[in-house]
Amino acid sequence: MTAFPPARPKHGDAWTIEDLVELPDDGNRYEIRDGSLLVTPPPNVPHCRATLELDHLLLRAAPDHLEVCGVGLGININRRHSYYIPDVIVVEKDALKTRRLAVEPSEVRLVVEVLSPSNRRRDLVEKRHDYARAGIPQYWILDQDKETLIVLRLDESGQQYVQAAVVRPGERWHTDEPFPVTFDLGEIL
Repeated sequence: MTAFPPARPKHGDAWTIEDLVELPDDGNRYEIRDGSLLVTPPPNVPHCRATLELDHLLLRAAPDHLEVCGVGLGININRRHSYYIPDVIVVEKDALKTRRLAVEPSEVRLVVEVLSPSNRRRDLVEKRHDYARAGIPQYWILDQDKETLIVLRLDESGQQYVQAAVVRPGERWHTDEPFPVTFDLGEIL
């Protein structure tokens, strides 16, 4: 079966969050960066397992006012012209009580991306930049090949990330942000 790229939006050249409603539910992940459509194939089994393990770990530790989602919840970035769907996201629980197509960066406490061959550069460079510029306090990047979890936090300017930790299997790692949680990365990989 040949897959054809989705048609351009009817209203003009740039994609917006609202245009995504018209796309097929075909297992691909559709995101937008600066009005350009990004299509990512479904993740492989190790990616899904790591995402699920991290989601469960964070969900068990999350306080009542925060929700952990690993179900494709998207973030409105750059006035609806960029839209990302992290592998795991921690948001204010009240953010999920609306009918919006995406949550706002101000409602997000943590995003987690699990690197895949198809998204490596996007997650390490583009999303890192865009999440920071949107003011999302923490960004975790799980690299299964290198067996590391890179923990990034906003610097004092609130515009870029600094590396706060590199977590490896066999080490018990603890953080208090966005809430207290302790784990060994080996439990997730």
